[in-house]
Amino acid sequence: MDTSALPARERILHTAHELFYAHGIRATGIDRVIAESGVTKVTFYRHFPSKDDLVREFLDHRHARWMAWFVDALGRRGAHERVGNAGALLLLADVMAEWFADPAFRGCAFINSVAEVGGSVAGAVERARDHKREMTEVIAGLLPADSPSRMALAQAAALGVDGAIVKAQMGEAALAREAVDDLRRLLKALAAAPSVPPTR
Repeated sequence: MDTSALPARERILHTAHELFYAHGIRATGIDRVIAESGVTKVTFYRHFPSKDDLVREFLDHRHARWMAWFVDALGRRGAHERVGNAGALLLLADVMAEWFADPAFRGCAFINSVAEVGGSVAGAVERARDHKREMTEVIAGLLPADSPSRMALAQAAALGVDGAIVKAQMGEAALAREAVDDLRRLLKALAAAPSVPPTR
């Protein structure tokens, strides 16, 4: 993506997003972000007084970007027509398979960030929790609204998604395929729970 026409703040944030996600937060210095975004140090620090500020903005940006993709990917597979049906839950495996096949895939930015910086960046852990909560809410939206076990099933499915992401991140295509297959088996078991209507 050509970012040269973007305002300086957006250009910095876009550059930081690409570098932090691909190489890690700690491994990416501010000087590299400045150089690759084509701004001066004065401009950078006017928008982001510290690296921690940039990390928090990166996480907010990543959250909005990933959630938009996640909802769209489910929609492209007909999730809206299958809400409340067990088949909707199984779409999560197909969505993850799409993501894992992306050459830019480097795992979950939020899991990675908590592992990298943990509580050393104020607000990072809270943003990760909020991200996972919203992902779980989207998953819950695939299940019957009147199911007493709706959130429990969504939380179990979300945990399965996170496990598949970590396994797929290990770098081998075979592991990514295994992760999708494992997730699909888990989702089938969850979809077979008595409170979830059978697939038509």
